[in-house]
Amino acid sequence: MNLIAAVDNKWGIGYKNKLLISIPDDMKCFKEITMGKVCVMGRKTLESLPGGRPLSGRVNIVLTGDTTYKKSDVIVVNSVEAALEKLKEYDTNDVFIIGGESIYEQFMPYIDTAYITYIDYAYQADKHLTNLDKLSQWKMVKESEEQTYFDVEYYYRKYTKIDC
Repeated sequence: MNLIAAVDNKWGIGYKNKLLISIPDDMKCFKEITMGKVCVMGRKTLESLPGGRPLSGRVNIVLTGDTTYKKSDVIVVNSVEAALEKLKEYDTNDVFIIGGESIYEQFMPYIDTAYITYIDYAYQADKHLTNLDKLSQWKMVKESEEQTYFDVEYYYRKYTKIDC
């Protein structure tokens, strides 16, 4: 199972239910990586997408504690266990956890690959991802050359979980 996220240099991922920064090339990369795949997200993440609409060309699974929540073109589950049961229908290599903070935390034990856009700047953030650089079971296996968006420097990184 995969994780995909953009983080700042303090591993912040969001502020007031919005991304810290929207980098067009990063959005394009996200789309390329996840197209045709399964995206698992929380309700707030879904509602933060443009128009509150699910991602086109992908299977959208939304985890929410709200048992009455309904949305067209998404599969709604009410627990991690229910999500994992549903995900058995798909190749785990095609599953991407896309946020937010609590969804990342709940699925971290099941993730073996992480695609991180590392933005070398500290934004004001109220949501964070666990810093994979500080976890001994995670190893960065690939890093792009420096990318820039105006004066912002960022890198595409790939991490894999190693067997301890």
